[in-house]
Amino acid sequence: MELTNKEKKHLQSVSRLLAKVLRHTPDELGVTLDAHGWVSVPTLLKALDGKGRKISLEGLYWIVETSSKKRFTLAPDGQRIRAAQGHSINVDLTLRAITPPDFLFHGTAAHNIDAIRNQGLIAGQRQHVHLSANRATATQVGARHGAPVVLTIDTSAMITVGLAFYQADNGVWLTDHIAPH
Repeated sequence: MELTNKEKKHLQSVSRLLAKVLRHTPDELGVTLDAHGWVSVPTLLKALDGKGRKISLEGLYWIVETSSKKRFTLAPDGQRIRAAQGHSINVDLTLRAITPPDFLFHGTAAHNIDAIRNQGLIAGQRQHVHLSANRATATQVGARHGAPVVLTIDTSAMITVGLAFYQADNGVWLTDHIAPH
């Protein structure tokens, strides 16, 4: 799909809106997510049009395909879409617990370290703690809010105390909580 700069800017703006709506505020567009976070594509496109943010089906596919963080998942039939992870609203992504690599990484800003030492890694407003498979990604995540610090998580030790790990469609690793130690 060949796009002008103006069209790209519009779709990037809609992409940011979709990340917010599909993870946190579906009411903003007047859509309802099902128990697994899905909304029908025609319903979403109609809702966007009703809010003056009209895009085509091809534009939606472009957003899904070009999202650098792969934030969106299309159902295999292309008729439903949802956020891959990062929800602050209660949805069941139907992810099964799987064995992660021996080490995962969590990027945060330096000003969060004291709280992490006291509480561990907590989901906060989100449903899960987010972890990265590599240090570079964790560094980028941590840098969004200040000087980045990357914590290395010994997943083998966490599994032995009963912690489950899941992997979202976009490769982000998820868990409920990681104790301070």
